[in-house]
Amino acid sequence: MTAYHADTPDLDGKEVLTWAGFGDASRELAEQVAASGFRPDVIVAVARGGLIVGGALAYALGVKLADAMNVEFYTDVSETLPDPVLLAPLLDIDSIAGRRVLVADDVADSGRTLQLVMDILLKHGAEVRTAVLYTKPTSVYQVDFVWKDTADWIVFPWSALPPVNGVQGESD
Repeated sequence: MTAYHADTPDLDGKEVLTWAGFGDASRELAEQVAASGFRPDVIVAVARGGLIVGGALAYALGVKLADAMNVEFYTDVSETLPDPVLLAPLLDIDSIAGRRVLVADDVADSGRTLQLVMDILLKHGAEVRTAVLYTKPTSVYQVDFVWKDTADWIVFPWSALPPVNGVQGESD
């Protein structure tokens, strides 16, 4: 497997998650949630990386209601905006009041994106927990459920290849 990153395709010193590994990781993460006794009514994925994690958790936990919050923070490898920004379309916040919500994301790197999402959901009366595949020691947010801790750069299977752009040879 090669990685598509602006910095390098070299995988040395990187945490590499395969599709098969993701299947195991998402199931183990769901088992943690279930074992805790928390029964979410809704899964809210943090787009984009959390969309795949949120879908896997929704199926594994038997949760039919899922939605997303679109947040932009990282603009490139190791490059961020000054603060995370909520993007449209927006989650129907009124519909989550009084519900048990599980927020899903791929990684709590700085933790600032999760903090923004949590602040919004808690302010609107949801009972919220967080679940991520990875946490980093740099995270300012303490996640409720995590599959693995790492300080390494993570290569996810959904972002390991360049985007398909329709031009022959440019995505090879």
